Amino acid sequence: MLRENIGEALVGLLVVILAIWFVMFAWDRTGGGERPGSTKISVIFPNASGVNTGTDVRISGLKVGSVTGLTLDPQSYQVKVSVALNPDVKLPADSSASVTSEGLLGSTFIAFTPGGSPTPLKTGDTVTDTQGSMDLMALIGQFINKPSSDKPAAGDTATTTP
Repeated sequence: MLRENIGEALVGLLVVILAIWFVMFAWDRTGGGERPGSTKISVIFPNASGVNTGTDVRISGLKVGSVTGLTLDPQSYQVKVSVALNPDVKLPADSSASVTSEGLLGSTFIAFTPGGSPTPLKTGDTVTDTQGSMDLMALIGQFINKPSSDKPAAGDTATTTP
């Protein structure tokens, strides 16, 4: 009886191992699994549209961390984004951050621009030199609804004075 079920047992074991690997991979990719020794900082944005837990944090296009949480600051009504930076990244304390995307349909990420300070950011620091995300639909709406300066408005008549 054991010999008849050995194939089924091996397939079941393989499925369980694959499921465990998938859960660990997903946990790591979504920011749930932080690297040991990560530098945990906060970044204050006026608008963090498109940023979620697990969003990439990049410097010069290279991923150097991830977003671990978002909260609303009750005093300023701005978004406080918690970020875990890789321990080998020593970002200067006067660095700035912006919410940007990889193009019109690309994913959103937080881009850091390193400053010139010799002092690196440490766990618990807050970055306030930020630029929030752009509202693309509002920009398109402004462009489409922009009145033309060379056409008279509806109902206007062109009059000339001698």
